[in-house]
Amino acid sequence: MRIQAMMTALKWIGVALLAVLAVAGIVLAGGMAAFDRRIQTEVRALLSAPPPADLPVITAEMLAGLPAPIQRHLTYAGVVGQPVVHSVRLKQTGRFRTGVDQAWMDYRAEQYYTVDQPGFIWDATFAQAGVPFLKVRDRYVQGKGSILGKLGGLLTIAEAQGDDLDQGAMLRYLNEMMWFPQAYLGDNITFTPVDDGSAQVTLTDQGKSVTATLYIDAEGKMTDFVAERYFEAGDAYYPWSTPIFAYGEFNGLRLPSRGQGVWKLPDGDFAYIDLVIPELEYNIRAPFGAE
Repeated sequence: MRIQAMMTALKWIGVALLAVLAVAGIVLAGGMAAFDRRIQTEVRALLSAPPPADLPVITAEMLAGLPAPIQRHLTYAGVVGQPVVHSVRLKQTGRFRTGVDQAWMDYRAEQYYTVDQPGFIWDATFAQAGVPFLKVRDRYVQGKGSILGKLGGLLTIAEAQGDDLDQGAMLRYLNEMMWFPQAYLGDNITFTPVDDGSAQVTLTDQGKSVTATLYIDAEGKMTDFVAERYFEAGDAYYPWSTPIFAYGEFNGLRLPSRGQGVWKLPDGDFAYIDLVIPELEYNIRAPFGAE
């Protein structure tokens, strides 16, 4: 009888645990969905201006006067004959970690950009053992950067903004122009020659500027992007590098398809993100439909 009673108790404990897990799963799914809706509203606002019907086409003459490595890179990318870019959407997959001694997390993300008025929204979902558990939204709009991370879409575990984050987000935008290099020809971009394999690029937006060094190989591929960027974990500015490992074809252009983000810290390099770009499209309209 005691064994039967114990088996009955264990059975009901198992039922209770399954019920708790089911409720937790429903709460988690609901929280993630609610955060998704918030991000979708922000994306609609970012992309509220639709692309013009006729976009100017880039000519070889537009590259004249640029430093030699930049001309080589834009020629390799194939921007001549392509229209300028108004907006961008891309997908990322990869892995991310928050510290040298921390475990890698798988992630997938969609990111949206505007070009005439620089801006982006990065919508990332992180998973462990295949289970999504964390949503992160990184944003740069009207010269302001902000980041928001929610566990299960509900519990805020990361939230930051301010001048240092503005600088970091602006540098991130400049870095990620590698996926829409037509924007290098914008009035808000200036170049300073360094040598045959590199040049400095400066983005000016909302009265502020950030500068980085682009490294271009003999073929015209960008191999790295290096700048001084604010590192929140260290509360200081350190060299930040994004080496590029592979190229692919997107929208008729040859663009980086796999790379890494690396902090050059006093104790050594800290690679914190590995990413792949499986999909990219230009001149999009606001997704998700109306509110």
